[in-house]
Amino acid sequence: MSPPSPQATARGILLMLLAILLFTAMDAAAKGLIQRYPVAQVVWARFLGQVLVVALILRGHLPVALRTRYPWQHLIRSACQLGATGCFFAALPHIGLAEATALTDLNPVLITLGAALFLGERLGPRRIAGVVVAMIGAMIVIRPGAAVFTPAALLPLGAALFYTANALLTRHLGPKENHWTPMLLAALFGVVVTSGLQPWVFQPIAGPDLPIFVLVGLLGTGAQLCLIRAFSMAEAGAVAPFAYMGILFATLWGIVLYDEWPDLPTALGALVIVAAGLYVWHRETRAAAKDK
Repeated sequence: MSPPSPQATARGILLMLLAILLFTAMDAAAKGLIQRYPVAQVVWARFLGQVLVVALILRGHLPVALRTRYPWQHLIRSACQLGATGCFFAALPHIGLAEATALTDLNPVLITLGAALFLGERLGPRRIAGVVVAMIGAMIVIRPGAAVFTPAALLPLGAALFYTANALLTRHLGPKENHWTPMLLAALFGVVVTSGLQPWVFQPIAGPDLPIFVLVGLLGTGAQLCLIRAFSMAEAGAVAPFAYMGILFATLWGIVLYDEWPDLPTALGALVIVAAGLYVWHRETRAAAKDK
């Protein structure tokens, strides 16, 4: 797989940032719903919304998007996406939004290492430095040994593992197929699996909550599209560190929607994460331009 151009890397980073913004907005909306509805019902609505949106956009081209030369890889990727969403949503009743996001955002380390091991991407000093510094920022936020590390913390850690596998498979499949194919297949898988649970968990949706369910589906769809495009046009190791921005976005959503104000370590860690992301972006684009 040949290295992408500097322009493609820059666009990939921008799309990754937009994906993380939309994902954290979806998580913030889901956090409110999960306080009143079963997790499986909220996850089901998230994937059902994606199926409906993609089907509406594609319409007559739907059969084309359903065709793939890599069915088993898509099946594994779809299961990983469902696992990441399910684990994260299940953690939200027990852990604050910013803390759950920080634990899940251990995935850039795993993605960067996995991309070097399985995809043959280079693991240069700039990427290592960006990942390490961002990791330090994440540790400042979650403060190992503090109350954040309860048994429920295993759920966002599980989400991080599922997300890593999903991202690596997305990077592997992205240049080979239409970006609508993984969008549609993953959403269909999620709907089929979670629909089997609805007879036991479904609760009637109150009128005021219906727009929030719709919003969760729309935000998840937009986030997935941006994520797939980001990993398709840029190397996984280049865009992965920007997932740490999710901690900052989640903190802002927590303040705005739930009056969850971060303490000083959380704010300091967020600043470190932002600095690390900006450093990686600056160095990656400059180095790529020199090598061209």
